[in-house]
Amino acid sequence: MSIILDLQVITTNQKIPEPDQIQQWINASLLPEHENTELTIRIVDIDESQTLNHQYRGKNKATNVLSFPFEVPEGIPLNLLGDLVICAEIVAREAEQQHKTQTEHWAHMVIHGCLHLLGYDHIEENDAVQMENLEIDILAKLGFNNPYIGID
Repeated sequence: MSIILDLQVITTNQKIPEPDQIQQWINASLLPEHENTELTIRIVDIDESQTLNHQYRGKNKATNVLSFPFEVPEGIPLNLLGDLVICAEIVAREAEQQHKTQTEHWAHMVIHGCLHLLGYDHIEENDAVQMENLEIDILAKLGFNNPYIGID
């Protein structure tokens, strides 16, 4: 039982998780409800992250993770959940700033992105609390600490 992962590594950054780790984090976020769903994760450098963030969100800066949920046209039997674009350099920088291991922060970003693909958001306070609690629960099941402790 797993999610079908299309992993695209475009970055020159060498500090990225192994595909098996990424698969484990995705499975923890999406199974069992989304078995046999397809998901693309594209790991990119600063330039691509900034370009996409500017183009799709109107923010002219790189960001840690962008999510692009796929809206399946009616009548088309496709199990495509969407795409995540993760900037390796931003994730590495944030891990260091937040005094986390690279693995810890990568797990959080993959799970965070998967929840966005499922429709969770953190714009409104109540939605943010719900999403953060899910992240905390999933990460705990994987043996990781609460990612929000000590972050201002």
